[in-house]
Amino acid sequence: MLIRLLYTLLMLIASPFLLFGLYKSKPGKPTFGKRWREHFGITPKLEDGRPVIWLHAVSVGESIAAIPVLKALYQQYPNYQLLVTTTTSTGAAQMAKHSDWLSHRYMPIDLPICLNRFIRTIKPHCLLIMETELWPNTLACAKQADLPIAVINARLSARSAKRYGQVPWAFNQIGSRIDRLFCVANDDAQRFAQLGISPETLTVTGSIKNDIQISTHVIEQAKLLRQQLGEQRSVWVAASTHKGEDEQVLAAFAILLKQLPDSLLILVPRHPERFDAMAQLCVDSGFSMQRRSQGFDASQPCQVYLADTMGEMLIMLDASDAVFMGGSLIGDTVGGHNMLEPAALAKATITGPSYYNFSDIAEQLIKAQGLWVCQDSQQLAEQMAQLLQDQDLRRQVGQAALKVVQQNQGAVAKTVQGLTPWLTAKSE
Repeated sequence: MLIRLLYTLLMLIASPFLLFGLYKSKPGKPTFGKRWREHFGITPKLEDGRPVIWLHAVSVGESIAAIPVLKALYQQYPNYQLLVTTTTSTGAAQMAKHSDWLSHRYMPIDLPICLNRFIRTIKPHCLLIMETELWPNTLACAKQADLPIAVINARLSARSAKRYGQVPWAFNQIGSRIDRLFCVANDDAQRFAQLGISPETLTVTGSIKNDIQISTHVIEQAKLLRQQLGEQRSVWVAASTHKGEDEQVLAAFAILLKQLPDSLLILVPRHPERFDAMAQLCVDSGFSMQRRSQGFDASQPCQVYLADTMGEMLIMLDASDAVFMGGSLIGDTVGGHNMLEPAALAKATITGPSYYNFSDIAEQLIKAQGLWVCQDSQQLAEQMAQLLQDQDLRRQVGQAALKVVQQNQGAVAKTVQGLTPWLTAKSE
């Protein structure tokens, strides 16, 4: 109790700074408008009288990943209504695309007064948390309200497990309140168990991102984009890049252009607030550049196509010949990003050496020769040139990656099945 009280006091002090960063206007970032009140638990009621499944997905990546599970719940449990909370406005923008069958609210900050107000208003039946967005007061207030709590697509890297292990009393405050953990891999489950989570709580489902389904809309838009960019030229995408990594990608591209002078790079920065800075960096680095938000002009030169829009990653990936997955060339600060989307599209993919956040799937892909690892910009240029110049090799690597994805599918069904005991009684 004392630990939670101290944590709450720290959150109270830190909240103004956290909210300032959240509300700060940035290029390409949707505004919160009058909905800022929702972060304080002042949230509109749900008019529908059905019981509520509450799922929290902090931002864009988690929101997109949650959609297959939400769709499965929507189809199998029509007597429930679905409410998704996100912390960010970019996550809210993703949920707005599905407003015909689910509702969205902003997540209250992790203070009991805000959370209790939210729970009293919404009256959820259970709480599902995407990945490991675990806030002590959120879990405590949900448990006080007698809500079953499950973490889906749960991941725990060796690095994070080591940190939690150094403060076991803090992890106990979190872990003791979780009823079910649906883990991505055996390694994740073992790390949670080592931290004291009961084995009965743990289920290995695989990653729900393996169950990705590519819509006809994505395929059609990707085909159109590729026609605009040039079907005969070599096109590669650097996906989810970070500050300090973009320079390395552009350096690799400069080397690559010596071998493939007509090649094109689709650059997809991870964070929308960096779009303008990235556009300037491309120009300062001497590349001709066009921005997706401004349309594509085939009459103008374009070496770098800056994907400065949100929610179009699959289109960019499918329009390319090969992929570099970012967050992996800047030391251990990020730990890589998910390789499953390009793998599901059968795209030959390269990652940098730091991919600890996705070590399980990365190792499977590497073993199957469906993922290559580069150490620096020079090797990235060499490997990308090899892939772009050899269509058969590119197809072989992509098909190997796709096979790994197909072998690991079924996580959505396993997750929904695991939730059945909580949902069946009210759905009958």
